[in-house]
Amino acid sequence: MENLIYILFICVFVPLLVSLPLVQKSSRDVMIFILAGIAVALFISEINGILLQVFKRDTLFVTTTITPATEEIAKAIPVLAYAFLFSDSRLKLLTVSFALGIGFALFENSAILMANLDSVSLGWAVIRGFSTALMHGICTAAIGYGMSYVRLKRKLSIPGTFSLLITAIMYHGIFNILVQSEKLKYYGFILPAMTYVPFVIYLILSHRKAEKKAK
Repeated sequence: MENLIYILFICVFVPLLVSLPLVQKSSRDVMIFILAGIAVALFISEINGILLQVFKRDTLFVTTTITPATEEIAKAIPVLAYAFLFSDSRLKLLTVSFALGIGFALFENSAILMANLDSVSLGWAVIRGFSTALMHGICTAAIGYGMSYVRLKRKLSIPGTFSLLITAIMYHGIFNILVQSEKLKYYGFILPAMTYVPFVIYLILSHRKAEKKAK
C-alpha cells in the first residue's frame, strides 16, 4: 500500500508540475496551491499512519480527535506563509486556500479509492466528491479568507490565526463525527454543501454590488 501511495503521487503530481510553466500567470498560483495540497496530503498520510499505530489502530478516536488537527494545521501552513509573505488580497487568499484544500482532497480520495477498489461504489464517489472533498476545501478556505482580515491588524496576527485554525479543526472534527455516526451521517454528508452554497451566493451578490458601485 505504501508503494502505491507514492506511485499515485508521482502519477498525479508530476504531470501537473511539468505543466506549470505553460499555465497563464493569472492561474499559476492556483496550480501551485493544488500541487501543495497534493504534497501535504502525501505527508499527512504518513503522519496519520504513525498515529494509528501509536493509538493501536483506534480509527474512530484518531479520525475524530487527532487527524482534524494534524490535517488542518498542515494545510494551513502554505496559506499562512502566502498571507504573511506575499498577499493579503481577500480574493487571492480565498482562491489559493480553496485550491489547496481541493488538491489535498484529490489525492486523499484517490489514495482511498486505490486501497478499497473492491468495496467502493458510485455512491461512495459522490459522497467523497461533494461532501468530504468540499469539507477540505471549506476548512482551508476559511483560514485563507479569515487571514485577509487578520493580516491587516498586527494585534490580531497571533490570536486571529489561532482562532481560524481552531475553527477549521472543529468544523473538520464535527464533520468526521457526524459521517461516522449511524444515525447522524446524512447530516454530515450535507454539512459542507450547506456551508458552501450560502457562501458562494454571498460572494456572487457582493461581487454584483461592487460592480454596481463601480459604475
